[in-house]
Amino acid sequence: MESWTDWPSPEALSRDGLAAGRRWVGLIARVAGLGAAVWITFAGHGLTMPQVMVALLVTVVGLLAFWGFMSSAPRMSLPRSLTWLGLVYVMAILAALNHAPVIGLVLMCLIAVRSVQTLPLVVAAPATLLGAVVFLIVSPPSIGHWENLLSILGLGVLGYVTRLDWESRAQTQRALVQERALRTAEAESAALAERARIAREIHDVLAHSLSAQLVHLEAARLMLDAGAEREAVRERIVAARGMAKDGLDETRAALSALRGEFTPVGEFLAKLADAQEAELEVVGTPRPLTAEAGVTVRRTAQEALTNVRKHAPGAQCTVRLSYLDGTVELEVVNRGGLPEGELAAELAGSGSGLGLLGMRERAELLGGALEAGPTAEGFRVLLRVPC
Repeated sequence: MESWTDWPSPEALSRDGLAAGRRWVGLIARVAGLGAAVWITFAGHGLTMPQVMVALLVTVVGLLAFWGFMSSAPRMSLPRSLTWLGLVYVMAILAALNHAPVIGLVLMCLIAVRSVQTLPLVVAAPATLLGAVVFLIVSPPSIGHWENLLSILGLGVLGYVTRLDWESRAQTQRALVQERALRTAEAESAALAERARIAREIHDVLAHSLSAQLVHLEAARLMLDAGAEREAVRERIVAARGMAKDGLDETRAALSALRGEFTPVGEFLAKLADAQEAELEVVGTPRPLTAEAGVTVRRTAQEALTNVRKHAPGAQCTVRLSYLDGTVELEVVNRGGLPEGELAAELAGSGSGLGLLGMRERAELLGGALEAGPTAEGFRVLLRVPC
C-alpha cells in the first residue's frame, strides 16, 4: 500500500467487477461460520432461559453493530466507523462473559478481517491487536488461551491480503473505465474529423464550380455592357453552363471519393488539363496515392487552374505531377495572358479570395506544404504532400 494512513479506494470498497461466484463463496463462508458458532454455543450446554436470551441479545446486537461498521466504511468516516467498531468489541466481550465465548471469538475474527480490509492500516492494525489482547484477557479460560490470538491475527493478515486483491481489482476497473473513455473520445474525434472532411469536400466542390461559373457570367455581363456581339456573349453563357455541369460531375466524384472510389490522379489530371487547354507532364513512376493525398492533389489542381482562368484568361498553363520518394509534387505554372483594364479588375474581384488558403490548409493537414507566388512571367503553385 502507498501509505498506512490511506483509506481503500472507493472502487476497492465497492463490489463492482467482483465475480458472482466469489460473492457467494464469501457469503456462504460467513453464514457457515456463524451457524457453527451458534450451534456450539446453544446446543447441549444446559443454559437457562435468561442466559439464552442474554446470549441471543448480545449476538444480535453484535451482528447489527458489525453490519453498521461494514456500511460506514465506504463513507470513509473514521469517527462513525470507530463507534460501530467499538460497539462490536463490547458485544464480543459481553458474549464471552455471558456463556457465548465462541460467538465473541467469531465477532473478534470478523473485526480482524473487516477492519484491516476497510480502515486505514494505521488505525486497523493497533485496534485489531489491542482488541484481541483485551478480549482474551477478559474471556473465560476455555477460550482465553493465546492460540486464539494467533488465529485472530492470522485472519487480520488474511484481511490485508484481501485488501490488496481489492485494490488490484479496483485498478483494473479504473483502467477499464479509462480505456472506454479513450475509445469514446477517439470515436468522437474520428466523427468530427470525418465531418470536417465532408464539409471541406463539399465546400471545395461548390467553391470551385460556382466561382468558375461566376467568372463566365461576370464576363458575359461586362461584354453585354460593352456592346459585344451576341455570339461572344453566348459562348460565355455556354461556358458557364458547362461549369454547372462540371460542378455536378465533381459533386458526384467527391461523394465517390468520400467512399474511397475515384479514378487515379493521373487520369483525372489528364482530363482536367485537356478541358482547360493546359499541358500535363508526369515525372516518375505513377503509383496509387492515399485517399487524402489524392483528394488534395485534385482539389489543388482544380483551384489553381480556376485561378488561372479567373485572373489570367488565355495564359499558357503547365501542370506537372512528380512522383518522388515518399511524396508527390504538383506544380501549376501559367505564363502571360494577363487581362487588362476594367475587365481585369472586375474578374480579379469575382472570387472569394480563399482558394490559396484552402489549398494550404489541405496540405498542412497531411503534413505537406504549399507554395504560391508570382514569377517573372506569371504565377506558380507548388504542392508537396506525403503519400
